[in-house]
Amino acid sequence: MLMQISDFNFELPSELIARFPLAKRSASRLLCLGKKERELIHRQFNEIVDLIEEGDLLVFNDTKVIPARLLGRKSTGGQVEVLVERILDDQRILAQIRASKTPRLGDYLLFSQFIMFEVVDRKNQFYELRYPGKQHSVLELIESIGQIPLPPYMNRVPDESDKERYQTIYAKHKGSVAAPTAGFHFDEELLQKLCDKKVEMAYLTLHIGAGTFAPVRVDNIHEHKMHPEYLDVPKALCQKIESAKARGKRVIAVGTTSMRALETACQSGEIAPYRGETSIFIYPGYQFRCVDALITNLHLPRSTLLMLVCAFGGYENVMHAYHDAVKFSYRFYSYGDAMWVEKK
Repeated sequence: MLMQISDFNFELPSELIARFPLAKRSASRLLCLGKKERELIHRQFNEIVDLIEEGDLLVFNDTKVIPARLLGRKSTGGQVEVLVERILDDQRILAQIRASKTPRLGDYLLFSQFIMFEVVDRKNQFYELRYPGKQHSVLELIESIGQIPLPPYMNRVPDESDKERYQTIYAKHKGSVAAPTAGFHFDEELLQKLCDKKVEMAYLTLHIGAGTFAPVRVDNIHEHKMHPEYLDVPKALCQKIESAKARGKRVIAVGTTSMRALETACQSGEIAPYRGETSIFIYPGYQFRCVDALITNLHLPRSTLLMLVCAFGGYENVMHAYHDAVKFSYRFYSYGDAMWVEKK
């Protein structure tokens, strides 16, 4: 199926972009897309308990967002903004740099009297930066000087509440520069209701890079290349998936990152432990091997995330649902409302 980027465009009024979270995580709305053609049901997110059956397996991404936006200056005095893409080791990071003049190899970026990074390499739009000291790890430094990297479409500076709300309540492994936002809707009360219903839960880790916000710059989507991201699908999760399938129960991915991780670990046809990088790009025509239902937020027009949802729920079904979401004033993006999508 040959598709163009224009196939994934839709008109989104700016007032539907959720720039702040609701007071209660599970108070969002839930647009449910069923298996039947253009079957849509409007619910509240806490009603998702009614859609998930006893013995179904919910798979969450337990990555934790780091304060990856660093504001400093070059040694020559000009201002610089660094957005960490990935922590490479205790001394090195991969990052995007915004400055009035492109930094050169060997330049130093200063973030305080005692914290500086040297530009040691460049890989396309990413720079490799090295902290020359030994007394702290780069993660410790980032946590001391960085800001929560809110997505650019929020168009605001993060406040204190974002430190808690731009994070899932089960976040564990530090490394993401963007949040797995479908998980924002789950609070302790809702998770307890799911436990009481004997719904199975399991976790994987996919550290989301800044590339998740990168626009698709080609007309033919088949030419687009994803930025690689680190993931870990553990053996215990694979065993839970095999057990759920054997019982005739569903595997439900919480978020597109969980979906991409599970499908990466299923590339041989069977689920298997996987630790390493993925640059899997899922768009209409992809054959899903593992996931039966998806919980996800409402995404940017022309984005790879929307393409993934269209691949899973059916292109016409999903685009029709998005037009309805606009019509009924659903809240879009990270702090917005959610969708329930069953595999087409």
